[in-house]
Amino acid sequence: MPSSWQALQRGESVRERRRALERAHERFVSTAAGAPLHDPDAELELRERFAATPGMRAFVLDSWLRSQRGTIHPDRVLERPALDDAALEELRRIHPLSSVLPVIRRLLFDEARESGLIVAVGDAGGRLLWVDGDTRLRTRAAEMGFRAGMDWSEHSVGTSAPGSAIELDQALQVLGAEHFSRAVHEWSCTAAPVHDPLSGEILGVIDVTGGDSAASPHLLPLLQATLAAIEAELQLARLRELLNPPRPAAASELGGSEARWEAPAPVDSASAGARSVPGPAAQDPAREGSDPAPMLRVLGGEEPTLAWGAGTAPLTGRHAEILLALADAPGGCSAEQLAEEVYGRADAEQTLRAELVRLRRWLAAAAVPLGLRSRPYALDRPLVIDAAVALDRLDAGEYAAALDAYAGPVLPASAAPVAERLRGELDATLREALLERADPEQLFAYAQRWAASDAHVWETLLQVLPAASPRRAHAVAKLEALRADR
Repeated sequence: MPSSWQALQRGESVRERRRALERAHERFVSTAAGAPLHDPDAELELRERFAATPGMRAFVLDSWLRSQRGTIHPDRVLERPALDDAALEELRRIHPLSSVLPVIRRLLFDEARESGLIVAVGDAGGRLLWVDGDTRLRTRAAEMGFRAGMDWSEHSVGTSAPGSAIELDQALQVLGAEHFSRAVHEWSCTAAPVHDPLSGEILGVIDVTGGDSAASPHLLPLLQATLAAIEAELQLARLRELLNPPRPAAASELGGSEARWEAPAPVDSASAGARSVPGPAAQDPAREGSDPAPMLRVLGGEEPTLAWGAGTAPLTGRHAEILLALADAPGGCSAEQLAEEVYGRADAEQTLRAELVRLRRWLAAAAVPLGLRSRPYALDRPLVIDAAVALDRLDAGEYAAALDAYAGPVLPASAAPVAERLRGELDATLREALLERADPEQLFAYAQRWAASDAHVWETLLQVLPAASPRRAHAVAKLEALRADR
């Protein structure tokens, strides 16, 4: 564990330590400003130059180097976009630490108010969810962006106790100018990550912020005792769940809550072969005779749509990507996994959570019979994907039906890994199936609509067309034009 700033050199005062850190920070910032980004040699030179600086702790220097590499500006305004009230409330509602807030309040919040400190609870990405403590200090801290809904991860603000504690997965203290941003130099803080007692995964972070006293030696044991109490409470809650699993809720008991599972409806015969998400209660007979499963249409250049028994509505590309990723994970997935599938980056989970709030709102407003569940993220009933229907028809040898269903590539403008994967699989399968079958009518329709520049398709078509077919001239002309363009 990084040592406290209170481990001063003999005869050194807190004021002297602060000044030494400010000088070191100023030298680092001015030196690093001229260094090329992402250059290992330049970074090694910076590390060697500042490692011997009196009072410089290794984890702080490492964090400064990460901040510089991430193009964090030391004088940047910390007023970053915050979650709106609705998104913040939803994130608080679904976050596992919400269940242990009474423990945190009893052990930290009340004492912080009396001691002139602030206590913040954040999620695993560094997003602050709850901030409490001294009222006057909270007002001052809010002016620099330290308030609920704001992102205090290292990639957003550089070195800070909550962000660096998550980054290093350990408790630590940060004093004054050890923060990378100058706006935070008057503050000190102590923070520690909270772990899932069963999986060991980071659930969030607890931070104590204030003046010099916020990094005093006694705070680390207090914080660690709080963590032990929190993790014990979480473990007890998990054991209660295992011993007393929730019974299926009747429709009258659901009360419209988005956080509860409903039993999914059976898929209609027209889409029985389609790949979909069954949900954990797919066989519940309570839903017999209900509407067919909704269908997500992602094929073609038009905007994606969601169709269900009562209607059809357009979706944003991002919402379609999220639904596509959830439909590809029957057992559900974590926020990190879902962010990787949708954004291509596991560290985009905070952006993802805000988007999930908007998607839930949209589904409710449109009265779509489809809900999202958290922990893990999953759909609460089957969702049929038109691209998956086309793939299943190809697998069944129904080539004409597959070709009719194919309206173009999957979300052609999307760079989401889940969309790119399904797009590549369907396009390659359709092409190979039609080439292998070599049916002249189907291959000609495919070549005209979807393979205009694919010379191999036109060559195969020329081989299988009857000698007297008027389409041979079209194929010959197309091949000559393609060869001329090479």
